[in-house]
Amino acid sequence: MRILIIEDNARIGALTAEGLQAAGFVCDIAENLTDAAEFLATTPYDILVLDLSMPDGDGLPWLAAQRAGGMVTPVIMLTARSALGDRVKGLDAGADDYLIKPFAVEELVARIRALLRRPGVRSNTVMKIGPVEFDTVKRAGYCKGAPLLLSLREAALLELMMIKAGNVVTRDQIEMSLYSLEDPVTPNAIEVLVSRLRRKMARAGARDQLITLRGVGYLMMEQRGR
Repeated sequence: MRILIIEDNARIGALTAEGLQAAGFVCDIAENLTDAAEFLATTPYDILVLDLSMPDGDGLPWLAAQRAGGMVTPVIMLTARSALGDRVKGLDAGADDYLIKPFAVEELVARIRALLRRPGVRSNTVMKIGPVEFDTVKRAGYCKGAPLLLSLREAALLELMMIKAGNVVTRDQIEMSLYSLEDPVTPNAIEVLVSRLRRKMARAGARDQLITLRGVGYLMMEQRGR
């Protein structure tokens, strides 16, 4: 899951990103609305976390304009505007949720997970392919009921592959989904990550499900011959 944090306060943005990354999310930070629009034009995001008082404008009309332009990405407003009228305006402008500053990152994480559980965003919280399961709330993978003991990035890769099961996922798609704009990505980082996940799945009894298609990408499928 990749999240765009639109926040002009560098400290708040960094702390928010740190907390969300610890929960298994990939985060980018836009410090103004212009940058946010540019990020959205080039990168697919699962959630936006939007502050309203930005240096180049108000987040309310900006969000309304994005919605009018067809953007359907769920949005959580994160702002110090606490009056009832402000909350109503935020929801009417297209926000899916509204969290008032100061806030606890744990609550933001919980609200993000709740939003992703809504029908039309992510209808099933547990995905299953063969003996492998992924719990999108706990951010945990299982094989035959036993935990796979994945790192945060391995869990994110398993989630992506299960969402795209039966379809080829390219290196570029993996990089776009699992790494923020600030993350260094070495030439063989994705191959190493896929290899680690494949080994853990194989040791747990899920062989031949994560397949490498040389020069094309990767494929998640049911176990062959089962």
